[in-house]
Amino acid sequence: MCCLASLVIDSPMEKGAGVLYVVSTPIGNLEDITLRALRVLKEVDLIACEDTRRSRKLLSHYGINKPLVSYYGPREARKVSCILEPLREGKRVALVTDAGTPLLSDPGWRLVREAIDGGIPVVPVPGPSSVLAALVASGLPLKPFTFWGFPPRRKGELRSFLRETASFPGVHVFFESPRRILTTLEVMCREWGERRVVVARELTKVHEEFIRGSLSWVKGELASREEVKGELVLLVEGGGPFREPWEEKGRRLLEEGFSLRDVAKILKVLYGAPRREVYSRLGEFTAGEGA
Repeated sequence: MCCLASLVIDSPMEKGAGVLYVVSTPIGNLEDITLRALRVLKEVDLIACEDTRRSRKLLSHYGINKPLVSYYGPREARKVSCILEPLREGKRVALVTDAGTPLLSDPGWRLVREAIDGGIPVVPVPGPSSVLAALVASGLPLKPFTFWGFPPRRKGELRSFLRETASFPGVHVFFESPRRILTTLEVMCREWGERRVVVARELTKVHEEFIRGSLSWVKGELASREEVKGELVLLVEGGGPFREPWEEKGRRLLEEGFSLRDVAKILKVLYGAPRREVYSRLGEFTAGEGA
């Protein structure tokens, strides 16, 4: 097994010519880093960081001292050549972001594309991802899911985007700012109606929290707080309007001849469904019946 591990670590693809490693780093808890990521960061000649100050804290925690070069969004296009040059000289370079997996709403795509076009091996070093962490703990059906990054900031653009994607199946995954989350949820409520939603806050950190419910309920919950803090991943169920688990049962009971009043009592016992919400959601199926 030791020999096999050695062969994997010293892959011929990673010898001789330069190599660009795309390295995932912790999204909060510093223990969430792979042994391979630590080895690569210790062995490379240069580390390209979104923010050298934040990356230096991680590297210092693990006793890693390597030359760093900043590589962030506004200067990404200009920085590509500076990083490609050592790669062409046979140097090994690690690309990291402030947290998680590079390129997911973070800089790096231009560098990876140019490296590939130049015949330089690009080696992923997988690890932490807030998108995957949020998905697996969301309780939502995961197949398929679509990652959109940050939603449009302007309300008009956001409304247009939501209308275009309203019928997409699976789960919509977004990053969102605490300052804009309430506005985004409000517009989603108007355009999509009630859907199941999860807000994953401060993943892997001390105050990690999952807020689950309908769009309107989650919006109300966040609005009731003095302030919304932390990094957020927003997940919204797609493929049509939100359905409470008791709705189908309620419809069948109405079809069997039960009154809306009796259905509300039954659903309260079986599911704890609020009477007012039962009337609101199933009232249209009673053909004007008084209850």
